[in-house]
Amino acid sequence: MWMRVPTASRDLGAGLGNVLQGPCTATAVVDSRGSISLWSPEAESLLGYQARDVCGTPAVDLLITSANRVAALAAGRRRGGAGQGWDGVLDVRHRDGHVVRVALRVRAVLSDQGPAGWSIGAVDVRQVERSEFEQAVLKALFEQAPVSITVVGTDLRFRAVNAVAVRDLGLPAERIIGRRNHDVAPEIDFRTAEERLRQVRDTGEPEIGFPVRGRLPSDPEREGMWSSSSFRLTDSAGHVLGMCQTFVDVTEGYRAQQRLELLTEAGTQLGTTLDVERTAQELADAAVPGLADFAVVDLLEATVRGEEPAPVPVGAPALLRRSGVRSVRPGNPEAAYAVSERVTFAPATPQARCLVGGRPELMRKLDDVEQSAFDPRIVEKIRASGTRSAMVVPLRARGITLGVAVFARHRDSPQYDEGALALAEDFCSRAAVCIDNARRYTREHTTALALQRSLLPRDLPDSPAVDTAYRYLPAAAHASAGGDWFDVLPLSGARVALLVGDVTGHGLHAAAIMGRLRTAVHTLADLDLDPDEVLAHLDDLVVRLAEEDPDCQGASCLYAVYDPVSRLCTFARAGHPPPALIRPDGAVEFLDAIPPGPPLGLGGLPFETAECQLPEGSLLALYTDGLLQEPGRDVDVGLDRLARALAGPARPLEELGDAVMSGLVAERRFDDVALLLARTRVLAADRVASFQLPTDPALVAQARTLATRQLAKWGLEPLAFTTELIVSELVTNAIRHARGPIALRLIHTQALICEVSDSSLSAPHLRHARTTDEGGRGLFLVAQLASRWGARYTHDGKTIWAEQPLPPAEAPGVRMDEAVDLRAD
Repeated sequence: MWMRVPTASRDLGAGLGNVLQGPCTATAVVDSRGSISLWSPEAESLLGYQARDVCGTPAVDLLITSANRVAALAAGRRRGGAGQGWDGVLDVRHRDGHVVRVALRVRAVLSDQGPAGWSIGAVDVRQVERSEFEQAVLKALFEQAPVSITVVGTDLRFRAVNAVAVRDLGLPAERIIGRRNHDVAPEIDFRTAEERLRQVRDTGEPEIGFPVRGRLPSDPEREGMWSSSSFRLTDSAGHVLGMCQTFVDVTEGYRAQQRLELLTEAGTQLGTTLDVERTAQELADAAVPGLADFAVVDLLEATVRGEEPAPVPVGAPALLRRSGVRSVRPGNPEAAYAVSERVTFAPATPQARCLVGGRPELMRKLDDVEQSAFDPRIVEKIRASGTRSAMVVPLRARGITLGVAVFARHRDSPQYDEGALALAEDFCSRAAVCIDNARRYTREHTTALALQRSLLPRDLPDSPAVDTAYRYLPAAAHASAGGDWFDVLPLSGARVALLVGDVTGHGLHAAAIMGRLRTAVHTLADLDLDPDEVLAHLDDLVVRLAEEDPDCQGASCLYAVYDPVSRLCTFARAGHPPPALIRPDGAVEFLDAIPPGPPLGLGGLPFETAECQLPEGSLLALYTDGLLQEPGRDVDVGLDRLARALAGPARPLEELGDAVMSGLVAERRFDDVALLLARTRVLAADRVASFQLPTDPALVAQARTLATRQLAKWGLEPLAFTTELIVSELVTNAIRHARGPIALRLIHTQALICEVSDSSLSAPHLRHARTTDEGGRGLFLVAQLASRWGARYTHDGKTIWAEQPLPPAEAPGVRMDEAVDLRAD
């Protein structure tokens, strides 16, 4: 008998039809008498009854309450007779006794003779509710979610897209379905995304949060970043239906992270040195390629020189210097000016407006109008390089303008926007602080160098005792000027003092302390004190300076006195490296036997001297520790290198000084370097005349006679008269005020030196005698006749000396020993 089932009613929810047609729907057939004639395995699973238990029994017996039974019978009679079905929810008894609430769909089974029974589909109400919830969630996700959701088949072609995807792709859904990712959005890098989709399809492992970058067809000017996730879709049997993709726009977060990374990286690159132009180049390097395809930095000329700019707007036109250039293209073809070239911008140019107003300018698209605002030379480069977008940002720090930076992008790069401008301002703000620090350092460094050079000797004196040369190099531009100094001081008796020192610390402070110490040494040298006494007085001075100024950290010093008559050199040092002695045969030794002594400024500790008899033609090298020090190099290595540079046959001192500096001093030195070379001379025996005199006033005339005869031998007769007077006064004072023996010594060098020694320690005094005084005019006459005079003290007494300049005809003819002259430069 042919039967048919009427169309379903809509009494239940819209999702019920899908659930009651699923593979898990329990099915039963009730005949026209109300007895169960068919019972499916799904019905058996739902209620626990087997087919043999219920077939042939009234269907209403499964209902719990009589009300349910009455309602079911009434609906069956009413709608069944009309050939209609009905939907409802009834409580049904499970075989184990508990109640199962089921959703029913009852349909009349019709035959040619009329109703033949009912077809019943049933599911647990909880399953219906769950299905409807899932349908609602799916609908909300696909239709209401604010992210792009697409479904692709196993062939990676679109099967479904939500409204956000339609909006982003800029195409109607019917033009998207059936196409692939790269077909609808060619400006987005989907190559990696599709490779991930294949992995999801083949492995079943979802991919979460992989990045996709590019430009949407709906917004081709904006480069975006999306976080994409994908997972596999399967049916109930586990067959792969396709993959679902989600795209979350993370462009702003990505840009924020990119800005943070760029700023962090810039923080490590900027300010690595205290060189103004190097810091400007670091800004250009840090900006390319993360922020720009091309970047230039122009600094005001006053900034480069380290001058203090006025806290007022920069006037136009301003003189700048190109200080940094960087491009993604080799050779910086976009640059209209080379590094270190001076630049001046016309008032109407963006750079000039930026300097004067102190505000950045954003040029999103460099059209012909915006291009024409630049100088013609720059416009030509803009057009040739295909520059698409640009930003001009002032470099300002601590309220002053230091320069201007320009950032540009080419045609194949995204144009600049407000976010990029904010990033550029952050870049320039950090760089400006570093540039200003470098500028301030440059100003201090230049001032310290000027002070330092003004305090150091410009020319070394021409000494009869030594032939000298020096080399002085201040610390490199990235370091502060130091307190190194050196000096050659003429002493009485043709002797000479050789000195090197090093003040601890750098900068103006160290240079000022060095100047005070050098002045003190000059004063102490005039007193003809022994080297250890000189250091003791300097130590006291440094202690007092430290009490006045806590930043005074001490100093080191090496002081030597060489006598060309005796060839004796006396040394004392205070925490300073030992001098090098290069003997006439070229052998080098460091005079470690000289007691090192404590650095100046410790106070209360004694200094010791050491004496060394120097052979003719010996060379002394005095230096500061900057000559030996180098990062990562041991001091002993520096000493070995210095010894090798000094060793060998005698060379001119200037040539030797160049060789030492080129061989030992690094370009990026962190300390001053001072080197003093002194090749010793020896006075020939016929240039010195010594006489011993008893303490007899009658022998004053004999002393004058001895002096006159010696001058005649030297051809210095024009000095005979003044020399007689000087000898007479000095010998008379020695006989009158001192004890014997008395020694008279004449030395013929670049001047005529007359010395009278005695065993008394009483100090001579220069005074003005009254008209009625019979004496007291001796030292006054000596002071008038001599170019300079003084007294020096020894352990046995004192020596009064006086110098006279040689006659003009004699002065050029004064020579040292012939053997010594051969070694002089």
